[in-house]
Amino acid sequence: MRVVRLASEIDFVGWREAARSLRGQGVAPDTVIWTVDGEGDLFADPEPLAPPSPGGFTVSREFLELAEAVILHRSAERFSLLYRMLWRLAAEPNLLRIATDPDVVRANDFARQVSRAAHKMKAFVRFRTVGTDPEAYAAWFEPAHRVTESVAPFFAKRFANMIWSILTPDVCIHWNGAQLAVTPGADPADAPGEDALEDYWRTYYASIFNPARLKVDAMTKEMPKRYWRNLPEARLIPDLIAAAEGRMNLMVAQAPSQPNRVVRQMARTARDATFDALAPQSLEAVAAGVDACRRCPLYKEATQGVPGGGPAQARLMVVGEQPGDQEDLAGRTFVGPAGQMLDKALAEAGVPRGETYVTNAVKHFKHELRGKRRIHQTPNPSEVTACRWWLDAERRLIRPRVVVTLGATAALSVFGKAAPIGKNRGVALQLPDQSQGVVTYHPSYLLRVPDAASKAKAYALFVADLRFAWDLAS
Repeated sequence: MRVVRLASEIDFVGWREAARSLRGQGVAPDTVIWTVDGEGDLFADPEPLAPPSPGGFTVSREFLELAEAVILHRSAERFSLLYRMLWRLAAEPNLLRIATDPDVVRANDFARQVSRAAHKMKAFVRFRTVGTDPEAYAAWFEPAHRVTESVAPFFAKRFANMIWSILTPDVCIHWNGAQLAVTPGADPADAPGEDALEDYWRTYYASIFNPARLKVDAMTKEMPKRYWRNLPEARLIPDLIAAAEGRMNLMVAQAPSQPNRVVRQMARTARDATFDALAPQSLEAVAAGVDACRRCPLYKEATQGVPGGGPAQARLMVVGEQPGDQEDLAGRTFVGPAGQMLDKALAEAGVPRGETYVTNAVKHFKHELRGKRRIHQTPNPSEVTACRWWLDAERRLIRPRVVVTLGATAALSVFGKAAPIGKNRGVALQLPDQSQGVVTYHPSYLLRVPDAASKAKAYALFVADLRFAWDLAS
């Protein structure tokens, strides 16, 4: 018997060299034992491999690609199966074309299982925050087969701007932003714990769950239960399945909604019409058009367009810069930390929030990715100019008496030119439509002021500006 020890469980190069040597020497498959360092018969000494005899042979690229995949399978017979097929190819060059051959069926089945395992890994790895200086992420995953190293380039390309590690029982892969590294496998105890972002992910998953399209067998086939323990959303699945029938019956019982012709028409106009197309005639049309707007590239990376909100005849309009991360997800203006600061200041200034129309100069969220976080970027003048068409439509429909601009971007959009806050706050500025403009800070600026005394002073000025604007509008 010949004993061949390979360097690792996925040592394709070692298997190929050994198989070539053995086949060249005419060593039959049933006389070869394939094992990995540290495994197999401890009393069997591996014989050194002799070079193949003269008159070598070649195999197709198709067989080599099949072998590369099969070796990643966890079956202990994979090495011997492949060598047996290699041996047979000399007398049966069309072996891979015989779809009913037991060895071919077995090898193709192994390759399909490996391919599925790679697909599942790409779909079900969930990174969690493990460091903030620098920002770093880690994920624990247990692949069905040894595909970790083969899919590592996918993750390096997909998450190129993150520092991350994927821990598995087989090996761990690490990306430092420039190159990949491989280290020995980890223990489940090393798996990272939950982080703050997982609640957002679960909220999103629940919101997109459609009970009318639920097929439990198909879902569990695509998302096998063996992966659930690594998925933050998995804890929601049993309850979502249990409530699906009731939710579906409720949907069926509801009267069918009529198509909203205004929304459909405005969406087509915003998408297909010329830049100076006819202006929308209702706030409903503005909302539909904003979501379908293609006047600048910002729509490409945003979740949705975010129109303004408030009463249609508001005396006071408040204009911010752009939606933030939370506004982009919710589809409503000022729902994040800056919105909470604005609500607090409006209340202290005596301004009824329900009588105020709140919108933004730019309707899509401009950002850059840093790890999992989407970091705000200031819109440039061309983006502000492109989106001013929508703000002008809101102003024309609402006809507010006073427009409050929060920050420099909003002031540029409303006044058409820079209006420095320090120079212009506390003053009523005449606008061409006879409304009054008031310049003040953006609430996000107040959140960033590091010094407590300076923050308190800026906040007091902010409240005073809002009170001044409301008095003008009353």
